[in-house]
Amino acid sequence: MTLTDLPRWRTTDLYAGLDDPALTTALNALSSDVEAIGTLFDALDIRKDGAVVTPDRLDAALDALNGVYSTGARIRAYISAFVSTDSRNATAQGLMSTFTTTTLPLGPLRSRLTAWIGDLDGEALDALTGASDTAREHARLLRRSAEYARHQMTPAEEDLAARLRPSGAGGWAKLHGNVSSVLTGTFRGQTLPVTALRALATDPDETVRHDAFEAEIAAWKTTEVVMAACLNGVKGEEGTLAARRGFTDPVGPSLLSHGIDAQTLAAMQGAVVRSLPDFRRYFAAKARALGKPALDWWDLFAPVGRSDTHWFYDAGTRFVEEQFRAYSVTLGDFAARAFREDWIDAGPRDGKRSGAFCMRWDGDRSRILMNHDPSLDSVSTLAHELGHAYHNVQLAHLPPMRRETPMTLAETASIFCETIIQNAALERSSGDERLYALETQLLGHAQVVVDIHSRFLFERAVYEKRAERDLNPQEFVELMTWAQRETYGDAVGTLHPYMWAVKGHYYGLPFYNYPYTFGLLFGLGLYAQFQAARQQGEAAVQDFQRRYDDLLASTGQATPLELAATFGIDLHAPDFWEGSLDVIRGQIAAYEALTA
Repeated sequence: MTLTDLPRWRTTDLYAGLDDPALTTALNALSSDVEAIGTLFDALDIRKDGAVVTPDRLDAALDALNGVYSTGARIRAYISAFVSTDSRNATAQGLMSTFTTTTLPLGPLRSRLTAWIGDLDGEALDALTGASDTAREHARLLRRSAEYARHQMTPAEEDLAARLRPSGAGGWAKLHGNVSSVLTGTFRGQTLPVTALRALATDPDETVRHDAFEAEIAAWKTTEVVMAACLNGVKGEEGTLAARRGFTDPVGPSLLSHGIDAQTLAAMQGAVVRSLPDFRRYFAAKARALGKPALDWWDLFAPVGRSDTHWFYDAGTRFVEEQFRAYSVTLGDFAARAFREDWIDAGPRDGKRSGAFCMRWDGDRSRILMNHDPSLDSVSTLAHELGHAYHNVQLAHLPPMRRETPMTLAETASIFCETIIQNAALERSSGDERLYALETQLLGHAQVVVDIHSRFLFERAVYEKRAERDLNPQEFVELMTWAQRETYGDAVGTLHPYMWAVKGHYYGLPFYNYPYTFGLLFGLGLYAQFQAARQQGEAAVQDFQRRYDDLLASTGQATPLELAATFGIDLHAPDFWEGSLDVIRGQIAAYEALTA
């Protein structure tokens, strides 16, 4: 199966096409619904210091918002299916702009709801949840709203910020995505999309990896002025708003949105820093395996070991379904359904967004974008995104506002499913095949622990400096290479000066990085409990699976601290994070032994 033959996701189950009259009707109805909610909020006097919060008023507001969020999410997903796979699709881009404009008032309306609820103290919230089923079901949301209310600007300022975002940070983020999706470079006389150049980082021939790296860097350099403007625009707006909302630290807003406290982040980050010397041992062992004194950046994804397994897409889907089924029949059936119903857009192509993601589609269905290459790493990515889709299944019975999951918990199922695949590949291998599987596993862990920490350091430094003035491209380059040197140390010689332009996460939510580390280490901790249950027998396994699915179904209704406690995990304790990292340290030791 060639790259052009790889499956594409099905869209016709929602609308026949972008010109489908039903889509136009849905957009018009959405506009009317949004306007109706504004009228409802005015009639109920939902605003700071407005009408008394009563069960009837709250029920009406929550029901209306849940309804419009459900409709809007379905329309947005449909249009995104075209925008993300072909950035040159003018019709899709136009519809996305229409959708953004249509739903723009929802931001200020949500801020009004938050400010209205924020007037309530703990006793009043308890009385409200005791008097209303809807309030009780949304108890976590109400308490989060009270927290957010303490960091709100005036209603007029919040309204203005929401209305300006599409032409501010949102516009800069859109520009970054559009430019990067069509960026090309010259590799040995060929013009290739930058996504294809980055894919060559896994080539066994170092000269290919080196030349592709040079071509990629040259390509990003041609966009550095545009990308610097985008990053300055995004971080400038976010930093200004954070300060106006009373946050004293640029990390503060992310702690609130990611659902954790500073003590949890400090415990995790401390363990991460202590693990960096161990990861540098892995990089040193990999360099020896490649016959080099130290790695260069183009070696980070180089294959080590040898796999006699052909990880083509069809083989990968069979392996994923088989291993998911070994965990549970339910998970195996779920994977089979996703493949059968064409949930996945698998192959890279010009104009398609790089990387991978999963988005909710309709009901309990999802859509997955990836850029497959024939490697175990790509199969792991498929499993990772299917984990997100499985999480969506567990949440599907809930209204949208009860599904709102912090990023820290959003990675739980994806990491768990990825671990199932990687451990299965490891268990059935030996010799060079085992080395290949270990390499795939450690490569992913290094990205999520080491590289993610470099991104955290970089983003924090950017916020601090951007508070003073715009940064030029060279300053972003210097901050990026500084952050990489702080984490990779001397284990990697040549660095990637334009990673700040590559990673779209910098242009989205603030600190869209450390939740991945949280997800990896939390997921490894849960998987360790699953393995312990297997030693105890089928009843223990079934009990774990039930509690695990319950956790996934509750990620929008409890804090990470509370949900972790149901598995006996204390997120404030460094020992938990060290325990998960010890699993990786064991893999590093095995890798060193195999490469010695």
